[in-house]
Amino acid sequence: MKYLIACLGNIGAEYANTRHNIGFMVGDALCADLSGRFETARLAQTTLLRYKSRQLIVIKPTTYMNLSGKAVQYWLRQENIPQENLLVVVDDLALPLATLRMKTKGSDAGHNGLENIIQTLGTNEFARLRFGIGNDFPRGKQVDFVLGEWSKQEMLILEPKIPIAVEMIKSFVSVGAERTMNFFNNK
Repeated sequence: MKYLIACLGNIGAEYANTRHNIGFMVGDALCADLSGRFETARLAQTTLLRYKSRQLIVIKPTTYMNLSGKAVQYWLRQENIPQENLLVVVDDLALPLATLRMKTKGSDAGHNGLENIIQTLGTNEFARLRFGIGNDFPRGKQVDFVLGEWSKQEMLILEPKIPIAVEMIKSFVSVGAERTMNFFNNK
């Protein structure tokens, strides 16, 4: 079975340690955990990983966040992966810092990357792993916040949760979204 794990973020060194790039950070951790290596391909950096007889096509779109749907749609088609085997890893302002939640569908919640994926695919029915980045910013400063770098204090809270996000992805591909949600969402 094949799965597409779309880890959202923005390419470029200036975005590397920003809140909006938590998807890339989780993708890098998953790749390291399963001994993979990202390579530049069409519309994304990609790696093929194997876990429990499953193939995971992991992408980090190079289209920038607001056009993530283009890369997701291309790789779903290119690899002939059914939409129910798509998992999008994304930052979420609505969740407290380092809170992890999996959902099987939902709105874009104001997230431009999710909005573009929903528009491009024509549906909101795909799994997403939401990684809380908190919302500790003054009114009107949302863009500065999501594109801002993590503080040292935030990293201390964040770093132990990245391996849990990796375990949630491995659970998704091995036992499915429902069982993964039941096990991890209440922790």
